[in-house]
This record gives sequence, C-alpha cells and structure tokens, in this order.
Amino acid sequence: MRVTFIAHSGFLVELENVCLLFDWWKGELPPLPDKPLLCFASHRHPDHFDPRVFSLDDGKRQVRFVLSRDIRLTERNLNKWGVSAETAEKCVSVRENETAAPLDGVTVETLKSTDEGVAFLVTCGGRTVYHAGDLNWWHWEGEDKAWNRNMEADFKRFIEPLRGRRIDLALAPLDPRLEGAADWGVRYLLELAQVERLIPMHQWEDYRPTASFLRAYPQWAKTVLPVERTGQQWEL
Repeated sequence: MRVTFIAHSGFLVELENVCLLFDWWKGELPPLPDKPLLCFASHRHPDHFDPRVFSLDDGKRQVRFVLSRDIRLTERNLNKWGVSAETAEKCVSVRENETAAPLDGVTVETLKSTDEGVAFLVTCGGRTVYHAGDLNWWHWEGEDKAWNRNMEADFKRFIEPLRGRRIDLALAPLDPRLEGAADWGVRYLLELAQVERLIPMHQWEDYRPTASFLRAYPQWAKTVLPVERTGQQWEL
C-alpha cells in the first residue's frame, strides 16, 4: 500500500487493484497509476470537496466518484461544475450507515459525521482503509458546556461501529485549533479499533500536535505516522 499526503485531509492510497483518492481540494496529485480510481468526498465543505475532482474522468482510466449525499448532484450544480451526463452516471451518492460497492471487489461503509457528511471505511483485497472526513470529537474551549457534552456523546455513538474492527490505515483529524483537546478523537479511535497505522490529517499545515501526542502516548509511536510536508509518501 502506497500512501501520499496531498494536503489537509487529501490522500491518495494505492492498493494492488485500485487507487483511492480522498477529499482532494488542493495540492498537487502524484502521477496516477494505470488502475481504477475511486474518488471520495466526505462532505460539501470547501476544504474537503472541490468540483475539479470530476476532471479526473478524462478517459485515461476507470473512474467512480463516491460522494456524501450533502454534495447535491442537481442539474443546476452539475451544469455549474461542468460535469457531463456521462461523468454524472459514474457518481455514487451515499448517506450515513450505508454500504456500497462502487467497483467489483470494493466495499464502502459509511459512518455519520459529527459535522457534515460521512466517514468512509473502504475494504479491498483484504485491506481496510478508514477516512474520517470530519467525524471527530470536536471540543471547543469557550463553547457551551452542553454543546461539548453532546458532541462527545455523538462522536462516541457515531464511531461505535468501528469497535474491534481491524483497520490497516486510519486517516483521522488531529486539529491544532482544538488545543488541548486536539488528540481526543485520535486517542479514542486507537483504543476502540485495531488500527495498524494512523496518519493524522485536518491539521491546517500545523503538524506540531502529532509530536505532542507521541510524547504523551509513546505506546502509539509505531502506529501513528507523523506528517511533515505535503507530498509525503509511505509504503505500508
């Protein structure tokens, strides 16, 4: 499995028989191999979805798009985005707690997000990749205490389907804006599921919280892979 960090929450994951592109909205794509390509967008926020992703349906490879239902594929939007009818037919629209098979041999499960849209759990060729989108334990200092308590309860409830699941690669938010609460969601995920490798995301180009997390929890040093720059790659 080759993993490329593109930017923010954008990753390209190359498996043996398919490539998975998650939440690409900025950053330079690496060369795409001659394999089927599944493009995922977890929700409509502009730091997770940009309609230029549809330009990847350029006839060079088999392409499918797996989009959260809040990315509305209306005729007006398709016209605005310059999406042809042929490309629109390659789109799979999903809501939370669904299972889809956008390509032979690929299963996509969705979880409800604590923000908008969904998280993705993708299984192919015996490998499982989790992309959280904005499913996270969002805890904001200064926010109403009841809101933060509800967020905690929602996060734990929405992520519960991952309990005990084996995940080869998890891509999950470690957002520095949350300050002391930045790693709560990552830590909970690592304790909930059997995660082999985790790469933090949604860091707004501030990668220091990962180092702080690993100092506080050295037991996860072989699991959590620090991000240092855009374009960084891992062979897993």
